Amino acid sequence: MPDARRTDAVLLLVALVWGSSYLAAQTATAVLPVLVVLFARYALSGLACLGLVAADRTSGGWTREEIRAGLPLGVTQAAVLVVETYGVAHTSAANAGLIISLTIVITPLLDRTGHRGGGLPPSFYAAAGVCLLAVGLLMSGNGFHAPRLGDLLMLAAALIRAAHVALVGRLTAHRAIRPLRLTTLQTLVGTVLFLVPASGDLPALAHIGAAGWAQLLHLALFCSVFAFLAQTWAVQRTSASRASLLLGTEPIWAAAAGIGLAGEHFTPLTGLGAALMVAGTYWGQAVERAHRTTDFTNTELPDTELPDTTHPHDTEEDTACPTTAPPPTTTTPTTV
Repeated sequence: MPDARRTDAVLLLVALVWGSSYLAAQTATAVLPVLVVLFARYALSGLACLGLVAADRTSGGWTREEIRAGLPLGVTQAAVLVVETYGVAHTSAANAGLIISLTIVITPLLDRTGHRGGGLPPSFYAAAGVCLLAVGLLMSGNGFHAPRLGDLLMLAAALIRAAHVALVGRLTAHRAIRPLRLTTLQTLVGTVLFLVPASGDLPALAHIGAAGWAQLLHLALFCSVFAFLAQTWAVQRTSASRASLLLGTEPIWAAAAGIGLAGEHFTPLTGLGAALMVAGTYWGQAVERAHRTTDFTNTELPDTELPDTTHPHDTEEDTACPTTAPPPTTTTPTTV
């Protein structure tokens, strides 16, 4: 379906942008403290989002639903980024992006918004298992070894990100929440959270040069503003599990950036892992799509229970209690 394909394409683009973020973050943290990088990323993102909100003069202020969703999501997003950024500072950009893909294994265990008839089928977890095996191969490089500090931090980030993705779906489903307003709240929450911890090292920003500022702007405008907006828009139109599967292609882009731009090594084991990651991701995506379609079909009335349509006056909709809910875009939000 065109709408589904468009949503998938947006999620894949987010995965590509986020895949490039690990190399950008690694480069930035080589010249700046991690907390300064995070504060600058959030502050620049917040300014960009506030500019977009100011330019939109027709949609009114923030609604209660947006504030109730934006505050906790801002905290969980900040938690993802702080653990992620410390992790990428202590491992390779390719490894960071590859290990975070474990999110696709964890998210379905937390997500209950996309399926009516219970959990996902066993074949989905088999696909996730293929992805898990792929991550093991990708982490191994030239041979298996004990996880490093950065690898362990990325494992923690995968767990936190899975909770965040599931929470996005739970807090935004069937609610009139505008992605721009939600993203702006998230960036403002992150800016406040990192301001005090980073304040002592902020003068270092004056000495990073044009290349350093380019990395920070890439992290802020593309990896944060665009990616947060696009992710929220897409998750509202699909399940968190499906979104996680598509975002699970992120490690392939991270490995491509690390190998192509930073000269990181691509061994036969990592090549096999990359191939298994692609195969497992698309297998799982197909299983999840089929499961959601089955859920939808099973909720429809059987032919024997369909209302009699031969007498239109018998099936006229009661305007006081409509049988079809209006689409979210027609809901008039309550501003505060």
